[in-house]
Amino acid sequence: MSCYLNSENHLDPGPIYVRENGQLHMVNLALDGVRSSLQKPRPFRLFPKGFSVELCMNREDDTAQKEKTDHFIFTYTREGNLRYSAKSLFSLVLGFISDNVDHIDSLIGFPEQIAEKLFSAAEARQKFTEPGAGLRALQKFTEAYGSLVLCSLCLRNRYLVISEKLEEIKSFRELTCLDLSCCKLGDEHELLEHLTNEALSSVTQLHLKDNCLSDAGVRKMTAPVRVMKRGLENLTLLDLSCNPEITDAGIGYLFSFRKLNCLDISGTGIKDITAIKHKLQTHIGLVHSKVPLKEFDHSNCKTEGWADQIVLQWERVTSEAVKLQETSEPRAAAQRF
Repeated sequence: MSCYLNSENHLDPGPIYVRENGQLHMVNLALDGVRSSLQKPRPFRLFPKGFSVELCMNREDDTAQKEKTDHFIFTYTREGNLRYSAKSLFSLVLGFISDNVDHIDSLIGFPEQIAEKLFSAAEARQKFTEPGAGLRALQKFTEAYGSLVLCSLCLRNRYLVISEKLEEIKSFRELTCLDLSCCKLGDEHELLEHLTNEALSSVTQLHLKDNCLSDAGVRKMTAPVRVMKRGLENLTLLDLSCNPEITDAGIGYLFSFRKLNCLDISGTGIKDITAIKHKLQTHIGLVHSKVPLKEFDHSNCKTEGWADQIVLQWERVTSEAVKLQETSEPRAAAQRF
C-alpha cells in the first residue's frame, strides 16, 4: 500500500505534543506512516477563536486622528457594515487649503465657483471664528469677491457680535443692506464712522433704529456726502426711529441724501413737525405717510451671501463666552471671599 500526501490540500499542522506517564513527547508524523496520512489535519489558524481587530487611531491626539481619517469617507451599507472609500484628490487639496486659508496671499482672479467651495470648506472647519487667523482669511475673500461674500447684513440686537467681531464686520465690502437696529451704538462708535467709508458706498438701505444717536451722530454720518459727495450717497432707505436725541437740526443734515425714497424719523425729538415735513418735501421730495411703511418692518434686510452662516457662528461663540464668564465670576468671587 502506498500513500500520496498532497501538500496543496493538506496544510502542515506543525509539531504535535502528547503527555504520557507525566512526560511530554512530540509525535513524529513521518513515523506514523499510513495512519498519519489518513488523519485529517487540523486547520491552521493565524489567530485564536474570538480574536477581533479594530481600526484604532491615536485617541489622545485629536489632530492626529483627524489627519488619519480625513482622507476617507465612511458610510454604512444596507446590511449595516461600515464601508470606507478614499476621497478625491480635489477634496483632499480643498481640505488642506481651507486648513491654511489665512496664509493665502490673494484670491483676486481666482474662479468664483472654486472659491465658494473653498469658503464653505473653511466655514465648516470654523476657520473664520479663530482670533486673528479668521480675520485674515475673511479679508482675502471680501477683497476678491465683495458682494458674493455678503450682499446684505442683519445685526439687529447683536451688540455683542459687533463688539467682539468689529474688525471682521468692517472687512465686508459692497453691502447693499445693513441693519444695525437696537445695538445702542451711540455717536462715537467706530462702526458709525465706518459707515462713511468708501467700501460701504454701495449701501442703499440702512437701519439705525434705537441706537442712542443725536444730532452729532447724524452730522458725522452725513459729512462725506455733504462735503465731498461720497460715502452714503446712494442711500434710498434710512431708518432713524426711536432716537429721541435727534432734533430738527439733525434732520436738516439729511437733505444731502438726494436719492432717499423712504425715511423713518418716528420717535425722534423733532419739535416743529410741520416745518420738517415741508422741508423734506421741498428738498428731497419726501411726502409724509399717515400709516407705517412696510419697508421698515425689518423683513427685507436679511443676512445673505456666502458668509450668512458665519454670523451665526460668531453669535454662538460669543454667547458661549458670555455664559462661561457669568459662571466663572461668582466662583472667583467666592474664592476671594
